[in-house]
Amino acid sequence: MTTLKNLAKKIYYRFNGPSEFDSETLPWIDRENANISEFIKSHQQRSDLPYNLEEKLNFWKENGYVVLEQIIPHELIDLYWSDVMELINNPAKFKTFIQIDRDEYKPRLMRQALEWTTEQILGKMVKINDFHNQSLAAKKLFLYKDIISFLEAIFNSKIVGMQSLSFIYGSQQPTHADYPWVTAKIPSNLAAAWIPVEDVHINSGPLYYYAGSHQKVKKFNFGNGIYYSGQYSTKTPLEYAQYLDNQCKALGIEKQTLLIKKGDVLIWHSALVHGGSIINDPQQTRKSFVCHYSSEQALPFHREAIGVEPKKFKLNNGTLYEDPRIPEQENILSERGEGFKS
Repeated sequence: MTTLKNLAKKIYYRFNGPSEFDSETLPWIDRENANISEFIKSHQQRSDLPYNLEEKLNFWKENGYVVLEQIIPHELIDLYWSDVMELINNPAKFKTFIQIDRDEYKPRLMRQALEWTTEQILGKMVKINDFHNQSLAAKKLFLYKDIISFLEAIFNSKIVGMQSLSFIYGSQQPTHADYPWVTAKIPSNLAAAWIPVEDVHINSGPLYYYAGSHQKVKKFNFGNGIYYSGQYSTKTPLEYAQYLDNQCKALGIEKQTLLIKKGDVLIWHSALVHGGSIINDPQQTRKSFVCHYSSEQALPFHREAIGVEPKKFKLNNGTLYEDPRIPEQENILSERGEGFKS
């Protein structure tokens, strides 16, 4: 009976799955009539903002990303990474969820830190998930004021942090956009920030992207619509990657490589096509902190406890939710973060 129900759902989604974002809930800047000059005039800005907001919004609308140059204090980045290294060197103390995408660890690619060894975590294809829940320094980096100010402008809303990933090496992830995998109550209300912990080297497997692809590339149908489901999708992530590469080539969109420096931040649109280049030097790290954000109305609950009022951490008008799976580990690394006051 269950098999028949699943088959019926697959057939239903094949003909009824969404083919585009809901036009009624699009962020204002993604709408055809978006007037950035009028927005700037009618919305008060911070007087100490270290970039020209109007210029950055115009660039974002056309290209689907912006780089905010040298906005993050190196001190805060170093405090965050010291906390990461404490986790790596003492995994038995932590319940942080870590995914290692290597065949030898199948079928349990995602495990808590205490189930991995230091040597395993220091290897390739490792994603440390939502470390901000354990680290106060990571929280302060996630909600850094100049990132939140830009996101508030593109969503015209208060900002909620959705999830974070910490990397030691380049991800080497195939071409993709974020929205099929990272989905809030309002799927179009999603953006991401890539914060390098060190200057990015060309041989480290740097991030690549296709500027303007967020508007030009037609959304892919996984067989159940534009959002991927392991249960109901009939198309694979590899087919999706091939589709995006082919579409960008056909549209003449140039593949660009991101070589930014510690202190810079890349913020990108949920539909921007991007991926991770091949690591040409196996010894070259690409330490980074990746954060996904949504709007307050699109993400009122933690994704692991839908409908349950979350415990909140607030900073710079942004919000993070306590992880309801491991509340006893919230902010267990707080000393370094408390030392950062800016």
